[in-house]
Amino acid sequence: MAVILLVLVLWYGGLFFQSFFLHRYAAHQVFTMSKAMERITFVLTWIFQGSSYLSAYGYGIMHRMHHAFTDTEKDPHSPKYDDNLFAMMWKTKTIYQDINKERVAVDSRFTKNVPQWKAFDTFASSRFSRLLWISLYVLFFVYFATAWWQWLLLPVTFMMAPIHGVIINWFGHIYGYVNYQMKNTSKNLFRFDFLMMGEGYHNNHHKHANRANFGVKWYEIDITYLIIRVLNAIGIIRLKRT
Repeated sequence: MAVILLVLVLWYGGLFFQSFFLHRYAAHQVFTMSKAMERITFVLTWIFQGSSYLSAYGYGIMHRMHHAFTDTEKDPHSPKYDDNLFAMMWKTKTIYQDINKERVAVDSRFTKNVPQWKAFDTFASSRFSRLLWISLYVLFFVYFATAWWQWLLLPVTFMMAPIHGVIINWFGHIYGYVNYQMKNTSKNLFRFDFLMMGEGYHNNHHKHANRANFGVKWYEIDITYLIIRVLNAIGIIRLKRT
């Protein structure tokens, strides 16, 4: 039971901060927060993403490029230009690292106001940090795993953020339904997105990229957006008017 609970906490905790902080804040800036709160959220993202931590700077820029170049050869991750999901994941990783480490020139329209905390990102993305989290996950499994099949979940804890990414960036452009006919392959994966906390409404998001709520139909409940509404109500963040 402890192992299942850990995987669920890492799945939904890491997913929330990827959706809330990296996606809706860093890439699309649908709300604002204080500098102190931004730094706290950097740390919380590291804690919940652990060994698969993603930088807000690298993620934010790459995601803006995805919207600008969706399903073209310049798209950082499109199933149209990769033979399989592993090839796409590897290409995405390479592009992300080049952006995050500032090894490539990036158009200013993609970098504008994207949050960056270089010192923390250097530590959180370091081999030491990733190996530390992996060691902690292994120790947890050693002490709490009660059946052989639970060990099959260990690699999931290591690769949580890339798994979240491939579900949307690969499957979300192949399977599902559409509310909007667009010049790209984006799909809504679920009518009620219990798995990806609203990120699965990918077709909706491509139509309304700067909208805080990814759901449009009454049954498309965006769980991350509901949390954002609460955080806005208590003054931790401030939603922008759209």
